[in-house]
Order: sequence, then structure tokens, then C-alpha cells
Amino acid sequence: MGIPATIDLNNLPQHVAIIMDGNGRWAKEKGKLRVFGHQNGVLAVRDTVEGAVELGIPYLTLYAFSTENWNRPKHEVNALMELLVSTITKETKTLMENGVRLNTIGDLNSLPKSCDRQLREAMEKTKDNKRCTLTLALSYSSRWEITEAVKSIAASVKAGDLNPEEINENLFADRLNTAGLPDPELMIRTSGELRISNFLLWQLAYTELFFTPKLWPDFRRTDLFDAVLDYQKRERRFGMTSEQVK
Repeated sequence: MGIPATIDLNNLPQHVAIIMDGNGRWAKEKGKLRVFGHQNGVLAVRDTVEGAVELGIPYLTLYAFSTENWNRPKHEVNALMELLVSTITKETKTLMENGVRLNTIGDLNSLPKSCDRQLREAMEKTKDNKRCTLTLALSYSSRWEITEAVKSIAASVKAGDLNPEEINENLFADRLNTAGLPDPELMIRTSGELRISNFLLWQLAYTELFFTPKLWPDFRRTDLFDAVLDYQKRERRFGMTSEQVK
């Protein structure tokens, strides 16, 4: 399937962020273990990434594993970590073929060593790819990220390298995990839940939100296209009036 003619390729969101939700419920509906849903969610990731590349979206961020997810049953967490390692290994070739650079945000030090090693190897292999930057949020939460940024700024002030009067929005953004990435213009959440679950709280300040009842393993590039079409129907005012924008 090609790109719908109704999509304006001159008005694409430059950065799309996705909360991939619903794997467990999808598996439960089929009478399977939750890990079955996570396994099938990999297919949705692959098709969505290829769809973003097809459209020409330069930045895609996927919320893969939150800091709160460590509180899930140990067997599910272990299965997720094993799936992560195997997926990265298998999908690196696909990333190379599609010109996708792999990036990560989150507390990577909390990941198992095998995951951290595979991630770094994949990032090294794909570092020169230019078509799309795929960022995986792993062991990530926005409150953790903001807290770490505050610690970093406080340390710079304490060391005498930074004057408190110099602290502004740009400096703060540069201390976040997402430094160097544009803020998302479109955030998609699957499964029908209407919340952002501690994801990119600073970066989503003016992001357009799109919620779909579709569970993540059923999400495909056509659903991404639908979200982009919806985005293109909106007027982004950033606090101004419609008359000012026009």
C-alpha cells in the first residue's frame, strides 16, 4: 500500500512519538500469555518504522519500557529483556536497509548487560544513517529525566561553571535525554487509554495528541497515515489566535 494521496507531504510532523500500549490485552483476548502480545508487537514496530521512512518523517520515538515497568512480574520483565535483545539483533539489517539510525533515551545503566551491549552495537552500526532517527525510550520516565537534568544543572552551578541567571528553557532542554532532537509535533497512543504515562512531559508541551482504540500489535503504517492526516487537519496556534497564525 502506498501513501494516501490526501496526505500533504509538505506538512508532515518532523517528529512523531508513540506510546505502544495494549500488548498484554491483545494477548489476553486471544487466550495467550502477555509475552505473546509483546512478540507480536515487534511486527507493529517494524511496519510503523517503515511507514515513517516511506512518508519521510525524520524522527520517530517509541516508548518501549518505562521505569515503572520494572514493577511488573519478574518473568514478564525477563521475557521483555530477552525479546529486546533478539529483536535488536534481528532488526539491525532492516534498519540499515531503510537508512534508520538507532538512538536511545532512558536509564540504560539499569538494563541487563546483554541488552546494553546489543543496543550500543546496533547504534554504532547505524550511526551514519540519515533517513530517520528511531529513538527507543528504555527504562525511561519523564520525571526521572527531569530530575536528572536538575541534578546536572545544580552540579554545574555548585562547581561554578554556571550562573543561576543563565538557566533558561534552552539550557534546561539541553540537559534532557532528548537534547539534539526536536520536540514531537505528534504523539500517538494506542489501546484507547487517554493519558501520557510519564512520557516526554517537557517535550510534549505543544504536541498534538492522537488516541486510537487499536491495540499495539494491530497497529500498522496505515494507522500512522491516519494519525498524520488527523494532524494535518489541526490548527497549531502555540498560544496565538487563529488570525495571528493565518
